Amino acid sequence: MSSLKDKLYDHLRDDVYCKLGVSGIHGIGVFALRDIPKGTAPLRSMVSNKEIKFSRIELKKVPSSVRKHLSRFCLVEKGRVFAPEIGLNAVNVSIYLNHSKKPNLRFDDKDVLRAVRDIERGDELTIDYDVSFDDDHDFSDN
Repeated sequence: MSSLKDKLYDHLRDDVYCKLGVSGIHGIGVFALRDIPKGTAPLRSMVSNKEIKFSRIELKKVPSSVRKHLSRFCLVEKGRVFAPEIGLNAVNVSIYLNHSKKPNLRFDDKDVLRAVRDIERGDELTIDYDVSFDDDHDFSDN
């Protein structure tokens, strides 16, 4: 096999734990395709998860519907929007993680999402937005 094919094979065998599905919490969610042991990083990807920081002024000429989409799916902090380096037409499934006060994933000290307990196949993966993003989130209008 070619080196890229080998790398992809290893990724499929060792790193693919999740899929998107209809969430009972809200809209779309991330679900376990197979059991995920505690401590596992189930969202490893071959796609870059780096972000590029934009000020709201820099985004002024971006269509308003796209700006609204950015504010819903990207980190917004101190007037800055952190957009994925891969753009919005490619998927980083982590943006579909729903909020829970009893999450089964948390960021470690290297900002990698890890399972805080064993997660069974079919379970929805969640994070605590307040802890993860150091902010209070109000979902009363959802």
